[in-house]
Amino acid sequence: MDMLNENNVLCAASTYEQKYYFNQRFDALPTGIKEELQIMSVLFTEEVGGIFSLVYDDEGNLMLETEADEEDILYDEIGSALKVKQLQETKKELFESLELFYKTFVLHKDIGELLAEVQEEE
Repeated sequence: MDMLNENNVLCAASTYEQKYYFNQRFDALPTGIKEELQIMSVLFTEEVGGIFSLVYDDEGNLMLETEADEEDILYDEIGSALKVKQLQETKKELFESLELFYKTFVLHKDIGELLAEVQEEE
């Protein structure tokens, strides 16, 4: 996994190692959300293969990333892209909440300003 800054990785699952990783830096998240992230990540890799990770960029935006070993002939690249798009639609509120959490508690941005930005976008 290409982790330029491991602190920005929220979680990841690998079909190769059959492991799930959750960054303890975000342990303050509610248990239900952590469980939902684990289920979502593991199911993703079981369905399309490869490595799936949720990573924050420097601005606090949550990115869904997927990659595979070059030799992995079972990895479904098209299915992976479709699954990411599906998750972005079905888990939109979860991802927005996770971004708000990160921007507030990690980047220490003002919660009032962030909520005003979210309302303007809607």
